[in-house]
Amino acid sequence: MAMACSGHMPVEAAKPQPRTHFLACDSPSNSRKIFASSLHFLGKDPAPCRRFHASHIKNAPFARRSKLAVSRSDSIRDYSLEVVKSFIPELVAMAKPDPLKIMLSGAPASGKGTQCELITKKYGLVHIAAGDLLRAEVAAGSENGKRAKEYMEKGQLVPDEIVVMMVKERLLQSDSLENGWLLDGYPRSLSQATALQEFGLQADLFILLEVPEEILVERVVGRRLDPVTGRIYHLKYSPPETEEIAARLTRRFDDTEEKVKLRLRTHHQNVEAVLSMYKDITIKVNGDAPKENVFAQIDNALSKLLEQGKATSGSLAA
Repeated sequence: MAMACSGHMPVEAAKPQPRTHFLACDSPSNSRKIFASSLHFLGKDPAPCRRFHASHIKNAPFARRSKLAVSRSDSIRDYSLEVVKSFIPELVAMAKPDPLKIMLSGAPASGKGTQCELITKKYGLVHIAAGDLLRAEVAAGSENGKRAKEYMEKGQLVPDEIVVMMVKERLLQSDSLENGWLLDGYPRSLSQATALQEFGLQADLFILLEVPEEILVERVVGRRLDPVTGRIYHLKYSPPETEEIAARLTRRFDDTEEKVKLRLRTHHQNVEAVLSMYKDITIKVNGDAPKENVFAQIDNALSKLLEQGKATSGSLAA
C-alpha cells in the first residue's frame, strides 16, 4: 500500500471559481448590454480570477485595442480580475446610449429638407439623402448616373441595385456610426427597406411627413435652386432676397406639374408597403404647418428616444 511522503500535506482540490457571463460579441448592441451588466459583478466579486471564453473575448472591441494577447483557440483561459477590471472604463463607455438612427420620409416637397436641416443642427446627426447621392452621380455623368436619370425623368423609382450599396456604404462610414444618422427620403420601396434590414441597418424611428397633394404640387412647381449656394427657394413662399439671386435661379428638370404628379403617384404606391416594415417605430407628422410647429413634433419624439436610451444605459451600468 503506497504511503504519503512524510512532511507533505495532502493537496486540497482547487475550488471551482465563479464564472461570469460569456462576453458574446455577436453585435455591438448586444456587446454593450452584456459588458455593462457585468460591471457591477466584476467590481465586487472577491474571486482572484475570472473565466472567459477566449474566442469571444478576442473579438471584443476593447480586446482588439488592448495589448492583451488572447489565444486564437476556442479553449477556456483564466484572466486575473485586475486585468479584466482594467477594461472597465471602456466597458462603461460602451454602455452609453447608441447614437440616434432616424429615417425621415415624405412625398416630394413635403418639407423633408427643411426638417433635416433643423434636426441635424440640434442633434448633430449625419444627414444622408439618397436623392442627393443620385443627383451627384447624374451630374458626374457616370454610368449609374445616366441610368438613374432615365428613371428620374419619368418620375419612376431608380432600381435598387444602383442605390442600395451606395446608401449602405454611407451609413457604415465612421462619422455615421459615431454620431448617428438621419436617412432622408430612403427607403422608398419595400425592396429597399428589406435590403437595409438584411444589412442589419435598423432605424430607431421612422418619421412620415403628411401633406395634402394639391399643396405638394404647388410647392414643387414654384421651387427654384440657386446653383451658386445650393439653396432652395420658392417663388411664393420663400422668394430670393435680391434680383441678382433671382436671375441665376434654375428649375430642376423634374420640378414640373406633370412629372411631380407621376412622382406622387409612385410615392403613394410604395409608402404603405414601406410603413409595413416600420409600423412599430413610425410616427406621422402633419407637414402642412409652419416649419417650427412641424419640428416641435419631431423634436419631442427624438427627445423621448434619447431619454429612453439614457435610462436604459443607466440601468445597465448601475
